[in-house]
Amino acid sequence: MPDFVALTFTGMVAPAGTSPAVVEKLNAAVRDSLGAEATRAAINKLGSEVRPDSAAEFAAFLVHEKAKWAEVVQRAGIIPE
Repeated sequence: MPDFVALTFTGMVAPAGTSPAVVEKLNAAVRDSLGAEATRAAINKLGSEVRPDSAAEFAAFLVHEKAKWAEVVQRAGIIPE
C-alpha cells in the first residue's frame, strides 16, 4: 500500500520579487481574517481546517508538496504533455 497522503489546500501567493514588507502585510491581514470566529466557523462548516501559517511556513509546505508529487509522478512513470 502506498505511503502518502493526498489533500487539497488553498493559499495565497505573490509574484516573485514582491517585497518582504508587502508579503508580511498581506499575510498579517489574511491571518487576522482567518482568526475571526465567523470566518473560522464558515470554513469549518465546509469541512475544511484553518491553518493561518506564516509566509515562510507556507513556502516550506509548497516546497515539500512539490517534491512529494514529483516523486509520485516519477515513480508512476507519468510523462507530462
